[in-house]
Amino acid sequence: MKNRLHQQLQIEIDTAFLYKKLGENTPDEKSAEIYRSMSAIEGIHAGKMLSKIQHTEKNAILPLPSAKARIQVRLASVFGWGMIASTLMGTEKMLARKVIEDKKIKGEEVNPSILNHFAILDNINKSSSGMKGGILAKLEGRHQSVGGNAMRAAVLGANDGLVTNLSLIMGVAGAAVGPKAIIVTGIAGLLAGAFSMALGEWLSVQSSRELNQRQVDIETEEMENSPDEEMLELALIYQSKGMEKEEAERMAKKVFENKESAIDTLVREELGLDTVELGGSAWEAAITSFILFAVGAIIPLLPFLVLAHFHPVIVSLGVSTLGLFFLGAIITFYTGKSTWYSGLRQVLFGLLAAGLVYGIGRLIGGMVH
Repeated sequence: MKNRLHQQLQIEIDTAFLYKKLGENTPDEKSAEIYRSMSAIEGIHAGKMLSKIQHTEKNAILPLPSAKARIQVRLASVFGWGMIASTLMGTEKMLARKVIEDKKIKGEEVNPSILNHFAILDNINKSSSGMKGGILAKLEGRHQSVGGNAMRAAVLGANDGLVTNLSLIMGVAGAAVGPKAIIVTGIAGLLAGAFSMALGEWLSVQSSRELNQRQVDIETEEMENSPDEEMLELALIYQSKGMEKEEAERMAKKVFENKESAIDTLVREELGLDTVELGGSAWEAAITSFILFAVGAIIPLLPFLVLAHFHPVIVSLGVSTLGLFFLGAIITFYTGKSTWYSGLRQVLFGLLAAGLVYGIGRLIGGMVH
């Protein structure tokens, strides 16, 4: 325990030292000011760590920056100061991981704000032409991902239903059972798969909502216990997104004038959450998953429902092939890949799965009969 506290203290000292040097050698004044402020915060953390150590070692003092940190500065002066920023991102991530692990072992709540410094560095690092470039890149990435993710989820849901029920139906058909048994199996497969998908999605989203709500509660408690530090870090987040220091501090102060707006802003900026949505509706996700799976699963089943005397197995394979190609092709509107390539790839994998299950069905059917 004693050695670990000393190690953590040294890390805090080194981190403050590196932030300070980064601030001294960063040409962009906005970024430099942020680095100096972060150095000061790390210095405060080091002071608190020293106080813990002094409970058992009254003569303990703050150590000097380590040889490793000084060597990093020397190397950065030759090869560029960006390597220091990368090192600090790794350090902040490592520190956050250690804190999270320690708190989990002790059964304590994890404060999401431990990732604040990593988020600030990430904002600066993403900048392509000053910090505003980073903001634009971030916004552009967000706009591009929304439609693609929704479409991807829809295609995956329908594809799961189609491939699952096609394989199930072909497996039963391979066992040489009658059309009625295939229809019952197909309907059962559709309902079982759709309910399973819906339940899984409900549990996933609901668990995420509960976790997000707990994070909001922790953030609220942190704001009430340490409002000044939270306000300072919010100002730094604003600065890292391109605001002038005075404007960022003024906005952060304005936000903290109202408790509810302060909590909403902290949750949005630090956790990327909306206090109202909290990750979406679990019921909406469940119903959507049920419908999408059922839409895909009904495709291979339809021929057996409407074509009792016209080779429904062959027709089922035919319409399923078209469905697989359509699902593979539609996603290319967002990926930019070749329609034929994506469509045929989907067909190949889907029919391969159905063929394997058909073969297993024939084998089992022969053994049973």
